[in-house]
Amino acid sequence: MRMVIFAIFFALGVWLLQQQAALPDFGWVWLLLGFPLLHPLSRWRDRVRVRVVERENNFQHLIVRSIHTLLLAAFAFGLGFYHAAWQAEQRLAVALPDEWQGRDIEVIGVVAGLPRSHEHGQRFNFDVEQILTPQASVPEHIYLSTYYEKLLSRRRFDKQTKPLALKAGERWRLTLRLKQPHGTANPHIFDFEAWALENNLRAVGYVHPKGKNMRLDALADGLAYRIETWREAVRDKFNATLGGEPYAGVLSALAIGDQSGIPSAQWQVFTRTGVNHLMSISGLHITMLASLGFSISYWLWRRSVRLTLLLPARKAAALAALLVALGYALLSGFAVPAQRTVYMVGAVAAALWLNRNFSLGQILGIALLGVLIPDPWAVISPGFWLSFGAVALILYVSAYRLGQPHWLMQYASVQWAMTIGLIPLLLGLFQQVSLVSPVANALAIPLVSLIVVPLALLGAALPPDFSNWDAPLWLAHSVMSGVMVFLEWLNALPQAVWTQHVPPAWSIVAGMLGVLLILLPRGFPARWLGLPMLLPMFLNTPEPPAPGTLRLIIFDAGQGLAVAAQTRHHTLLYDAGPDFSDDADSGNRILIPALRAMGINQLDGLMLTHDDSDHTGGAASVMQGMPTGWLSSSLPDEHWLVRQAALSPDPSPTRSPSPQSSPARGRGGEREKQSLTLRCMDGQSWQWDGVSFEMLHPDATSYAAAKIRDNNRGCVLRISTGDQHILLTADIEKESEQRLLIEHADKLPATLLVVPHHGSKTSSTDGFISAVSPNYAVFTVGYRNRFGHPKQEVVQRYAASGAQLLRSDEDGAILVEMNAQGVQVESYRKSHRRYWMHSP
Repeated sequence: MRMVIFAIFFALGVWLLQQQAALPDFGWVWLLLGFPLLHPLSRWRDRVRVRVVERENNFQHLIVRSIHTLLLAAFAFGLGFYHAAWQAEQRLAVALPDEWQGRDIEVIGVVAGLPRSHEHGQRFNFDVEQILTPQASVPEHIYLSTYYEKLLSRRRFDKQTKPLALKAGERWRLTLRLKQPHGTANPHIFDFEAWALENNLRAVGYVHPKGKNMRLDALADGLAYRIETWREAVRDKFNATLGGEPYAGVLSALAIGDQSGIPSAQWQVFTRTGVNHLMSISGLHITMLASLGFSISYWLWRRSVRLTLLLPARKAAALAALLVALGYALLSGFAVPAQRTVYMVGAVAAALWLNRNFSLGQILGIALLGVLIPDPWAVISPGFWLSFGAVALILYVSAYRLGQPHWLMQYASVQWAMTIGLIPLLLGLFQQVSLVSPVANALAIPLVSLIVVPLALLGAALPPDFSNWDAPLWLAHSVMSGVMVFLEWLNALPQAVWTQHVPPAWSIVAGMLGVLLILLPRGFPARWLGLPMLLPMFLNTPEPPAPGTLRLIIFDAGQGLAVAAQTRHHTLLYDAGPDFSDDADSGNRILIPALRAMGINQLDGLMLTHDDSDHTGGAASVMQGMPTGWLSSSLPDEHWLVRQAALSPDPSPTRSPSPQSSPARGRGGEREKQSLTLRCMDGQSWQWDGVSFEMLHPDATSYAAAKIRDNNRGCVLRISTGDQHILLTADIEKESEQRLLIEHADKLPATLLVVPHHGSKTSSTDGFISAVSPNYAVFTVGYRNRFGHPKQEVVQRYAASGAQLLRSDEDGAILVEMNAQGVQVESYRKSHRRYWMHSP
């Protein structure tokens, strides 16, 4: 029991450290030294007085033991907290100096990880061995990308512009351009900076295509590099054998843990059906393989009398199981679920070798410490909570039960526990629960774990000489194809997934307690009381703005623009940010997750200001993933996004008020009154819940002028409540600013201004800034963007006007609450700061 308490409170201490805005003062760590002095004393008193205490008063005995337990818990908590702080301090001490950001640096090093291909080149971890550029300083572990030269130089693509083809374990001389790790900072979104710190990647950048890039060695020394070489060989074999088959990436993920080959469409199916845990090397797969290794080794060892006399068969088999688990985990990339399984198998093997009995709680505690001591950042990873939570639930419903039920009943019991037991974690981490998960897992778990995985591993283990023996891989792919048919059918069901807001933290804790109550063995009274304890997670929805109040979120979308405006009953998305790759954009990576987490399940309107990818890049994902009432834009009628919106069904019988214009609205006058697509233009206005929206630009005649730049046709929106105003200006330039000064000088003053064109020198004239006279000026820019936005002279103009300057690359998302009484502005990086957050 003491081991379990120590592990739990150590983990809680580690978790608390990861919630801190700054690392703690180590001056208090000396208090931990008092426990080794108090611990033996309390144990001695416990032993000496136990008989007397038990005779005199059992309550006193309980008090003594409780004090000892509290001391142990406090020591473990403090040890975990300061251990994580010490690890963080050591890692943060290694950084790329500011003066070497964006400069050419020549280095020699080794491709340390399995390169992942993307549409423009490769991404990979790189270990720096030698720095050739004089006086340069580069962290030892960095994250690099290669790109087609045309993306950097915009020259015509030819054979010379192809990116370098790097292999795992190779030693290269490369010319790099690096920067400090910096990601977008938005509510409820993946934290790239935390991920980089956990993986000890202290600089990111790209390989300069014109540098002196050459391979020096085909394979560097070191076991870790050789393992990565083996992994890449297996991936290459799978790709060569299966070619362009749709599920080759899934087999690679199951064999070597490389999930980069799984398309986003397949990931969506796996997530919506709740089987995504199977599409990687999970603890279940490692346990299965380790058990197989144990059984075979035990059977073979018992066949030899000499071996049995030399070493008991159980000990030999336990060692074999540990080696199998460790080997498979290393081949998979050693993620948190794999680590947890290896440490649990190791604890069982240690118990056998030491002739001791470890309880299941002790084994899980050993695994918990094994994961967190070397990697305290694992506690902020969803995989950590789901992996340990799932195992704890399995032990909770299956261990220490009187009598052994039929295996089928036990399997059903575990599936029921997984279905209901993980609801609090899934809602807290992902804000969604698959409703078809029990059915999907009932079929997928046995087929994938017992057929697909063994066949994929057999195909991976066969040497190249057996190239004619590709049957295992093809058979595994065929079985996976059948599984996918079933999963896609489940995914197509209308209510396959429950999605909602982020539940309050207290409701998640209440839900966990309710789950434990529900899953108690039959016969315990009042188990039904656990069901009401689950309800707060669903019923405590985020409070929307009051009538007459606007809640505005200027997202940190990198070099792009996306703004959500929410009133009491309506939401408008103004632009949709940039796209990042073929499968990733602001819509599916930032906007939809953040909006859903905030309790926004549909958009009443989407406004795309002009045809630039840094404003429209996420629009398709938004319209696909979230019901949208209407689209207003300056895009041409034939634009594919306009056509997509026109074909989209109306999300509700009663449509929200849309922009009104005179004499006609939309793209076709009266006929367009029922259309989902509108043209933004001067004169349109509408009201939502006491908040006024008014279009100031462009004018209707601009659509007939072919020479007008798209930027100068951007939709300019003014949002007002009382005497407070917000002005959203897209990418308009000097010509449009001049028109606004002439036509709408009285409507330009604003409390908050989203600066035109990201602070480009083509915008923000002195006259415009003077007319707007904002209290807050917000620059939406990407960190160290290639355009150099915002320009220094523009920044100085706004500073001279007296405006408070905010930048998305420094402040993260900007959260605004505006009503008739005033405006409250919050910087996400400041209000939700963590010690690892980058401060440019």
